[in-house]
Amino acid sequence: MKRMHTSQVLQELLSARMVAIVRGITRDQARTAGEGLIAGGVRLMEVTLNTDGALHMIEGWRSAYDGRAYVGAGTVLNLAMAKEAVQAGAQFLISPNIDQAVISFALEQGIDVWPGAMTPTEIVAAYEAGASAVKLFPMGSLGIGYLKEIRAPLNHISLMATGGVTIGNIAVLFRSEGRAQSGSAAR
Repeated sequence: MKRMHTSQVLQELLSARMVAIVRGITRDQARTAGEGLIAGGVRLMEVTLNTDGALHMIEGWRSAYDGRAYVGAGTVLNLAMAKEAVQAGAQFLISPNIDQAVISFALEQGIDVWPGAMTPTEIVAAYEAGASAVKLFPMGSLGIGYLKEIRAPLNHISLMATGGVTIGNIAVLFRSEGRAQSGSAAR
């Protein structure tokens, strides 16, 4: 397993403990959304690749917010999507699944990859494959108790709670043993 040194993007994740997920907006709405996230102090912005025009949004945000925020691609399901995202300027890749080809490609490119996992076996597999953090998904179904229990044996792995993160539960997640929250929620 090739392990990256702690990158600036991962350091930001561990510090900010939040990634804003942008899904289902139009290219026209992207500028307003990006400005709002920047004004709100968000430093990690994920555009899901199942959003129409996602690659253009990544390109535009990289140009507009370079040095002020990190822009990544989410819902990266396979190697072809990973390559397109990196070509568009994605600074990190997030997926709901573990795809060894995506992880290997990201490591070759020197960018962070945060694959999704649910079970302890999947979490360790993603980490051992080289992921600098692992997306715990779907958090809304798993619940805060699961996060606390999974942290006990796996406290050496940065976990990012994703899915079902809301205004109503994000404070509890921040107080929990989780490291980061995404969506809406790192060590």
